[in-house]
Amino acid sequence: MKKIIDLVKRYIVEISQADFVRLAIEEQADLSAFKEKPSLLTISGVFIICLSFVLGWPAVAGLGVLSIHLNEPLVVVIGGPLTYGLSHLVFIFGMYLSGGTYTLIFCRWLTRVSVERLLALGNGQQADIDLQK
Repeated sequence: MKKIIDLVKRYIVEISQADFVRLAIEEQADLSAFKEKPSLLTISGVFIICLSFVLGWPAVAGLGVLSIHLNEPLVVVIGGPLTYGLSHLVFIFGMYLSGGTYTLIFCRWLTRVSVERLLALGNGQQADIDLQK
């Protein structure tokens, strides 16, 4: 068991030395950019992303119910993958409109918080990192 713990600690240290992780920790990446008012394009993109979730599995499930009701399995066999593929295209379009800025900000913050906690746990300390930073 000690070998596994030592291996995990070594991987945590290696991960913390990656450029993206190291810069996120050095710059104390935070979520302060979310305090700014988002643009209309960003709001539109987020709305389209939410729409893609409705077009995903709920629509496929609806096609399945319709397929059973009509006793036509081809409705879900053909319509299911097409509908699910369409939901992916709508999601990608929404991501394009909203931009990757907020995603990158959130990923940097999450990376910093996660690695700092893992490093603290690896050193036997209690992980008391303020999530509001």
